[in-house]
Amino acid sequence: MKLSDKTAIITGSGRGIGRAIALKLAGEGARVMINDLDEGPASETVAAIEASGGEAAACIGDVTEATFAPRFVADALDRFGGIDIIVNNAGYPWDGVVQKYTDEQWYAMLEVHATAPFRVIRAAADHIRAAVKAEKETGMPACRKVVNVSSIAGLYGNAGQIGYAAGKAAMVGMTRTLAKEWGRYNVSVNCVAFGYIQTRMTQPIGSGEEVAKIGDREIAMGIQPGMIAAMEQMIPMGRGGTPEDAANAAYLLCIPESDYISGQVLLASGGLIM
Repeated sequence: MKLSDKTAIITGSGRGIGRAIALKLAGEGARVMINDLDEGPASETVAAIEASGGEAAACIGDVTEATFAPRFVADALDRFGGIDIIVNNAGYPWDGVVQKYTDEQWYAMLEVHATAPFRVIRAAADHIRAAVKAEKETGMPACRKVVNVSSIAGLYGNAGQIGYAAGKAAMVGMTRTLAKEWGRYNVSVNCVAFGYIQTRMTQPIGSGEEVAKIGDREIAMGIQPGMIAAMEQMIPMGRGGTPEDAANAAYLLCIPESDYISGQVLLASGGLIM
C-alpha cells in the first residue's frame, strides 16, 4: 500500500483511463476525489472503490468551467483534509484537417487540455505552499505529485489532430515549467504520454458508442478498424494498451520511488515512436 494516507484528485476519472488510474491509486491506499461530467460514471467509480475497501468522493462538473478548479480543490480539502497527488487526465479529441478546422474546435482543445489543468494546479497552489511550510516547521516534509496526461500526438503530432496535438504539447511545457517552479516545495511534476489505448474514444467505428456528449456538443468518437489494425502492426509489443496499462504508467509517477524524478515525460506506447 504505497499510497496509504495520501489523497489524489483526478479529473475525468469516471470512465476510461481516468477511472483505471483512480482504481489503481485507491488500490494502493489513496483516498480519491473523482471527477466526471456526468454523475452516473462518477458514482459508479466511487462505488467500485468503496466496494474494495477504499475511500472516494465525487465532484461532478466540466473541467473547462471557470469555477470548476477552485470547487474541485475545495471539495477535496473539505472531505479529505489535504491533497498529495494531482492527476490532470480529463480530455477528448475533436479531430479535423487544418483547412476545415474551426476556431471552436481549436479553442475547445486548448481549453480542456491546457487551460483546465493550469487552473487546477493554480487552485491547489495555496494549499500546497501552506502545507509545505507547516511540514518544514514540524520536520516532516512530504513529496507531492503532479501527473499531467499527454499523448504521443503531443510529442510527434498526428494528421487530423492539430488542436488535440497542440493541447497535449502544451501539457509538456506546463509540466517542465511547473517542475522548475515547484521543486522548492518538494513537488515532483511529470507527464505521461499515451500511445494507442483502447477506450471508448478509440474503439473501432461500428462497435458501440460513437458519439460523446461534451456539454452541448456531440463529438464523434472511434477509429476506422483498418487504421487500428495498421497501428497495432506498428506497435513493437503488437497490441494497443488497455486502460490498466495506462494507469500503471501514471502510478509509477505517484509512488515514493519516483520522488526525485521531475520534469520528465514518460511515453507509454508499447514501444511505438511516431
